[in-house]
Amino acid sequence: MGRKAKVKAQNTATFENDAVTYRLRMYTLLRKILIGFILVSLVNFAFSYLFYTPKMYRIHSENREMVLKYAIMNNKIRVAQRQLDEIRHRDNQVYRALFSSDTTHLIPEPYPDSKYAYMSGDDYSTLMTDTWKAMDELAQQIYLESVSFDELQILAKNKERLSSAIPAVWPIDRAQLKALYSFGMRLHPIYKTRKFHKGVDMACNIGVPVYATGDAVVESTDQGQRRVGYGRQILLDHEFGYKTRYAHLSKILVEPGQKVSRGQIIGEVGSTGGSTGPHLHYEVIHEGQVVNPVNYFNKNMTVDEYRKLMDEIKDSDLEVE
Repeated sequence: MGRKAKVKAQNTATFENDAVTYRLRMYTLLRKILIGFILVSLVNFAFSYLFYTPKMYRIHSENREMVLKYAIMNNKIRVAQRQLDEIRHRDNQVYRALFSSDTTHLIPEPYPDSKYAYMSGDDYSTLMTDTWKAMDELAQQIYLESVSFDELQILAKNKERLSSAIPAVWPIDRAQLKALYSFGMRLHPIYKTRKFHKGVDMACNIGVPVYATGDAVVESTDQGQRRVGYGRQILLDHEFGYKTRYAHLSKILVEPGQKVSRGQIIGEVGSTGGSTGPHLHYEVIHEGQVVNPVNYFNKNMTVDEYRKLMDEIKDSDLEVE
């Protein structure tokens, strides 16, 4: 081998040895860095687990503050709920009683659980979900109560009209009354079986004046059929959910669409239709349901007069059907 070849071989060997030495040093350095990183991570984990770091202290402090705020919020919700319950009680038991209006039975519909799904999976999810559900329910109740008060506001504005419209007087002169036949399940005068009587029958002479029991509009009149049904009749619409019917008349003195006032003569007592004798069949209808007219007569009677009337009511009626 020539001299040049030997020198070239020695240089090549020296370069390879240097490369191997460099790689070993890099591997050693990387291993030390990796071991150092692992050790630092282990120390940091152990320190974080056993001791509060400033960051952990801040997080725990914020969590405690959040729990305290939710507790204050829940307390305010409970206070507001009690106040709302008091308002609802006054609404149903005081205000509506003044206007003779039915109590409200509005119940809020709960939101689906999907509305609160985004809060799940957290250590405080139960606290947050329950609180927001309570807030949503309270908000719905407040809205429903505001709707009720809007209705009361309308009733307050119409109180004078309401007091004049409610059928609160007798439809005939009580001095002309011979007998009063009651409302409800009563004895049929011919078939002697029990049937539901939708109004009260006021026995008196043919031709006795019949009065409107409250301000109203004549909704309809009907000449009826002979020996069947109500015969000649008048139906008045008093608004506010009230209507009254006057049947078996001998004469009708009003027309559909005509406005009438309480105490105005609208017809005369007769015995038309399915009737066994001269009388006025009188009905009070509220919100589409017949109610006992006697409950409205007592607005103009003393307690003794009311009791006497109850004793005199007959368990029958004067109608064929």
